[in-house]
Amino acid sequence: MPASNPLSRQAGPGAPPALFRPPSGRSTKERLIRSIFLACGLLAIVITLAAAGMLAGGSVPFFQRVSLGEFLAGLKWSPLHEPSSYGVLALIADTLVITGIALLVALPLGLLSAVFLSEYANFRLRQVVKPILEILAGVPTVVYGFFALRFVTPLLQRTFLPQLQFWNGLSAGLVMGIMILPLVASLSEDVLFAVPRGLREAAYALGATKFEVTARVVVPAAFSGIGAAFILAMSRAIGETMIVALAAGRTPAWPPNPTQPMLTLTTTIVNIATGDHEATAFIWSALFALGLLLFLTTLVLNVASHLIVRRFRQRYA
Repeated sequence: MPASNPLSRQAGPGAPPALFRPPSGRSTKERLIRSIFLACGLLAIVITLAAAGMLAGGSVPFFQRVSLGEFLAGLKWSPLHEPSSYGVLALIADTLVITGIALLVALPLGLLSAVFLSEYANFRLRQVVKPILEILAGVPTVVYGFFALRFVTPLLQRTFLPQLQFWNGLSAGLVMGIMILPLVASLSEDVLFAVPRGLREAAYALGATKFEVTARVVVPAAFSGIGAAFILAMSRAIGETMIVALAAGRTPAWPPNPTQPMLTLTTTIVNIATGDHEATAFIWSALFALGLLLFLTTLVLNVASHLIVRRFRQRYA
């Protein structure tokens, strides 16, 4: 009789042949690894929900005394003077103006840097330039704040804007744009580089130039990722603290004027948390209200980023 083949043994009557038997304990290890990954994901969700709950619960005493309409539509933030006022519209406007200046710097420069690294730079140059560009992301923001205060502002005063005040929103916005530039460039370069090579080759076969391939094929194909990078950069700029706290000043401006001192939401939180206000229970509840507003703003921006990716994402076989 021929020797029996272990690969053709039956596990039981009517069962298919066991062509592969996993090592002992392998399924247990897989379940353990899956459980660890699930726990890590759930932990991130729990932390987010806990932070949201803490901010919402801490802001309840504030909204019991200050209406939501007064909070969002009021033009004056003056908790230390009588009568006190807790309107954040001027703070929101100052925050958006400084963020807009930062985006005007970071978005075009970041996208052009990403296009150069992805489409024009050779492999060696890309391996050198990209890490150098990403070094900017590791510089502490307090260094950027001092750079804006002690270099950018005096430079602007000596050249283009002699009337520029020592604390101003323009310098803070320009330097913040430099800070978020690596984020835009790195994320955009990754999505541009991921566009299938076949799309480029097909465009070249039709007679397109290098610029036409880049502008009409590669960038539109990566639009969802580029849009997500832009919104994430905006979220990062809105939540920035040290640059605006050091360089923008601590006086709310209405209407917003970048050449004058400006007060952002994050700087206001710093003022409360570092003792510039009397440490009463109510003023701390105002801090929680400002934190909740920032949390919801960044949450909306991140959800919008996710929706843009889903709406405009292109799938390739």
